[in-house]
Amino acid sequence: MPRWVKLVIGCGLLFGIGIAGTLGYLWGTPYKNFKEAEKFLLIPRGTSALGISHQLENEGIIRHWALFLSYVKICRISRPLQAGEYRFEKPLSIRQVADRLIHGLVFYHEVTVPEGYSVFEIADLLVQKNLASPESFRAAAGDARLIADLAPEARNLEGFLFPDTYRFTRGVSPEEMVRQMVNRFRQLYSGFFRTEVEQSSMSLNQVITLASLIEKETGVENERPLVSSVFHNRLKLHIPLQCDPTVIYAARLQGAFHQEILPSDLDIRSPYNTYLHPGLPPGPIANPGLWSVEAALKPAATTYLYFVSNNKGGHVFSTTLEEHNRAVAVYRRDLRKTVQRKQGRS
Repeated sequence: MPRWVKLVIGCGLLFGIGIAGTLGYLWGTPYKNFKEAEKFLLIPRGTSALGISHQLENEGIIRHWALFLSYVKICRISRPLQAGEYRFEKPLSIRQVADRLIHGLVFYHEVTVPEGYSVFEIADLLVQKNLASPESFRAAAGDARLIADLAPEARNLEGFLFPDTYRFTRGVSPEEMVRQMVNRFRQLYSGFFRTEVEQSSMSLNQVITLASLIEKETGVENERPLVSSVFHNRLKLHIPLQCDPTVIYAARLQGAFHQEILPSDLDIRSPYNTYLHPGLPPGPIANPGLWSVEAALKPAATTYLYFVSNNKGGHVFSTTLEEHNRAVAVYRRDLRKTVQRKQGRS
């Protein structure tokens, strides 16, 4: 082989080694060019590797799109980059960024649904997280087919979206959200209260409906069996439940609730209005937790027919209307004093 050929080959090898070394250095050097503490990047489905490369550069996550694209094409040609939302906080090398996208290490938003939240309130929560529109979530929650095998009379999924902490990725559909919540309900139903429901004289829909009323009436754990006893006693005597939260729910269904109950609300023509209609409403008004479900199935043994707030977070329970009226008078007196004290401070 002529000497000049060997020289050309040698120079080419050195050049190639130099290029490889430079690329290796640039691919492995951490980089960050955004001022925020964290940067979120949403990659839509169907975005090409070239498009993703430009997104990463524009957001200051990588130094140059061509460096990222060369790494993907040379080193990861058989592994596609996955769509989704990603969070970046600290300087990362091109290798590290690519590995995140190749393995689909997307960011999950934690959504905690408190006990007693209705479909309306869950929808508002998801709007705050920018995960769904209220209309789309309420529409998904209107599909009762997801629970039809357990509660065939259910009109929608209200009551069956179990309160818990969920992890959703950006772009997940409202249908998938409600499916996860219903699946969680199914798990707890099978593990904790299926036998009790099957032994009860009430259907599952009725149990969850009653539990939702209990959940909305009190947040005090040891009061729930007492509230349950009031409702059970009224149901046995065919006395209207007169549960204020059902009136609020009826007003929300009609888009007419203004943050407080008005006297006119008690006359709302709705099957959910338990001032007008005796018995349970046709379905749950919120999504109850396990304690309220247990209270619905196991009410305390009392003769109580009434309860009213004690202005301290709990309630006063009464058997007769006379006792109840005295408790209401005390409640109103204490409420006036509280208002007066607040006005005196202002």
